[in-house]
Amino acid sequence: MAKIGWGKILAGVATAAAAGAAYIYLRQRAAKSPPYERVLTDGAFEIRRYPALPVIETVQQGSRDRALGNGFGLLASYMFGEGREGEEIPITMPVLALPIEGGAWRIRFLLPEGRDCAEMEPPGSDILLDELPPREMAVIAVPGKPTDRLFAAKTAELQRWIKAQRRSAAGVAEHAYYNSPLEPGTMHPNEILVPLAK
Repeated sequence: MAKIGWGKILAGVATAAAAGAAYIYLRQRAAKSPPYERVLTDGAFEIRRYPALPVIETVQQGSRDRALGNGFGLLASYMFGEGREGEEIPITMPVLALPIEGGAWRIRFLLPEGRDCAEMEPPGSDILLDELPPREMAVIAVPGKPTDRLFAAKTAELQRWIKAQRRSAAGVAEHAYYNSPLEPGTMHPNEILVPLAK
């Protein structure tokens, strides 16, 4: 019996991982963004009005990067039809990440237009179906590689702008990612969104 070296095994694993990343990358390139009304544009800042949006979500522990990577993989598997009946569901960008108590993150995929939580097959225990209410959001783009330091600086910048507009935040800052954690580089700037009080 011929021996298979570790080099060939690792090369095979790397090829499979690259194929998986490419698969998600191609799906991501075709992903659409949710509809919204642009209420105000002021340089790097915007106020957007979003309608109610159905989502699937999971809560993940750990650092932002770890929670985002684990949550993305879990939700993407559900969208691609793994472990459930039915067809693939197109991915909608951005992926949302909201810090919550206990050092955890709530990772959300927005469902595409025309999809309703009531028609979705119940997911496993680690995934929930929900609907975000209509919201008015203050937004700032975050170009470049996402880091905790960069997100903190941009969040502070956005919060100062909200105060200058004589508006009040109705919740904590949420991260909006337009690029898969499995895909290097940046195709589209990520964003920070802060819900505004009415």
